[in-house]
Formats: sequence, structure tokens, C-alpha cells
Amino acid sequence: MLNTGETSINKLIILFVFDKMEGTISERTLVDMCSSTNNWMGYMDCVNVIHKLIDDNFIFIISEDEDPLYTITPDGRETLANFYINIPKSVREEISQFVKKNSARYRNKQDCRADYFQNGDGTYTVSLRILAPVQPLLELKFAVPDKKTAKAIYKKWEEKAADLYSVIYENLCD
Repeated sequence: MLNTGETSINKLIILFVFDKMEGTISERTLVDMCSSTNNWMGYMDCVNVIHKLIDDNFIFIISEDEDPLYTITPDGRETLANFYINIPKSVREEISQFVKKNSARYRNKQDCRADYFQNGDGTYTVSLRILAPVQPLLELKFAVPDKKTAKAIYKKWEEKAADLYSVIYENLCD
């Protein structure tokens, strides 16, 4: 179902996604879920609706990183509670099922960030982070000898972040 130009329904769809995800959501995650992976609305409609929801005080920017994090406000929850019935039942069910199957993957994807860059001496610095709503949960930065190693670490970070965090935490806190 592609809602093109149906601003009020699209606003409710995004608020419903927030309700089902039960937490902060990055702009990239919202756009991917609503327009790329699923056909709940078009890309431009999704981006425009996000900004309208901010202007209407239905969602709030938690952090303005390269991929901003948003959360639903009390006004947004109240609006959703009053008007969620306007979202077609089939779309509500599709969103609920999708979020149930994919929320952990999206959380991991939006919370684990990696980057690498070349240093003046030819080595590479790899920057790895696990983000939380208020401040980073973990930040690691280290030098590696070449781009191949940096790229390999970059690609594995999302998959390995939780395990690495556990190992570091256990070793330092026990």
C-alpha cells in the first residue's frame, strides 16, 4: 500500500511505527522501514511527514547526529490513541508483524555505528560506537595497518558489537 500525499494517514503510520518499536528511532530507520523495505508511503512523503511531525510536536529530536534520533511525544501518543483507527487495519497488522519480526535487527543497525579513515602515515583508524539515546554506550577507536583490515572490522561491527560489549564489560567490571 503506497499512501502518496495522504499526509494525515502517513503521520499516523509513522506514529504507529514509533508505538510498535517502543523507543527511539533514527531517521534512516524510519525512512527504510516506511518507504524502502515496505511500501507504506513514498520516500519523499516519509521525509516530509517526519518534519511535519516535529513541527506539530508529535515527535521530538533526541540527538542531531549524522542520523538524527527521534522519539514520540505525549501529544503524539494521544493523537495516535485518538485516531489510529483511521490507519487501515491491514496496514496496522502489517506494521505490527513487521516490527515484531525485525525490531531487533533495526535496533542493532541503528545503535551500532562504524567508520574508518586513512591516517597521514598510511595506517587506518577504525571508529566503533554503540549508541544509546542520551550518550554513547561504548566508543572504540584504534589504528590498523591497512584498508583491508579496517574494512573487515567495519563490516563485522554490527554483528559483533553486542558480544564485544559483553566481553569488555565482564572483564572490566568483575
